[in-house]
Amino acid sequence: MNDLAIDVHGLNKSFGAKHVVKDFSLQVRRGEIYGFLGPNGSGKTTSIRMLCGLLKPDSGSGTCVGYDVVRETAAIKREVGYMTQRFSLWEDLTIRENLEFVARMYSMSERKKVVAAVLDDIGLEKRQDQLAGTLSGGWKQRLALAACLLHRPKLLLLDEPTAGVDPKARRDFWEEIHVLAAHGISVLVSTHYMDEAERCHRLAYIAYGKLLATGTPDEVLHLFPLVSWAVSGPSGKLAELAARLHGRPGVSHVTAFGNTLHVTGEDEAALKQAIAPFLDEKELAWKRAEASLEDVFIHLMASAADNVQ
Repeated sequence: MNDLAIDVHGLNKSFGAKHVVKDFSLQVRRGEIYGFLGPNGSGKTTSIRMLCGLLKPDSGSGTCVGYDVVRETAAIKREVGYMTQRFSLWEDLTIRENLEFVARMYSMSERKKVVAAVLDDIGLEKRQDQLAGTLSGGWKQRLALAACLLHRPKLLLLDEPTAGVDPKARRDFWEEIHVLAAHGISVLVSTHYMDEAERCHRLAYIAYGKLLATGTPDEVLHLFPLVSWAVSGPSGKLAELAARLHGRPGVSHVTAFGNTLHVTGEDEAALKQAIAPFLDEKELAWKRAEASLEDVFIHLMASAADNVQ
């Protein structure tokens, strides 16, 4: 059990009549990158805030970095780095000034030495005198990560950290996350990007406040016996085909990917029967495809019950 950075069971949180998080349980090992996925409004942020001591659960129990999530929230905050969805540092301060201010908030000794080390580690040294408000999304992301790392946390909680940044910045960020994990820091990261999900050691999928699936990317991919076909053709033709396929017996969902549709179902024979009338249509090219993580998550989402009151 000492190998678990997060070990919580049956956490619940309601706001008024809305039950936002339902019986949430999660175990994250030390040095593990755990992907946290789900649609907007699914309860991911609320769950993360309960884990890092910013919100008190209505019920449930467990520990985060060895401290009780109900009774020892102050101790948890000292050991956790929390990166919010939106940039939350001071745009009228320079990079260095922001980090020195955060270091003072943690009452850190040798602040200038610690800040200098983090600036070097995260590749911000040459930009240290630049105002935070003038940074691009990718550099703001690096600054936010640097602020999370100043107090040498044991656990990083990253809430959609790569939203709105370019592909190269996302790749660089994930390379840094893997370096941190290799040094024993645990990471719980929420994301909507399937390529990022595939870079995690394990995944959890939450929808409407309820945890629906956990496991390695490969285990999650094979949770359901999904069968998928890919069909390509002119966009107008594909839009017409999608409308005709929706709701047919054997078709679980139809998803557009550029000039291709993924047609997915759980029963191979039923799906083949559903698409049979369209296999010989002109301008359409059909081929068997491997179901993807995105197909699995869309399938999970379709089967989840909405919690709108």
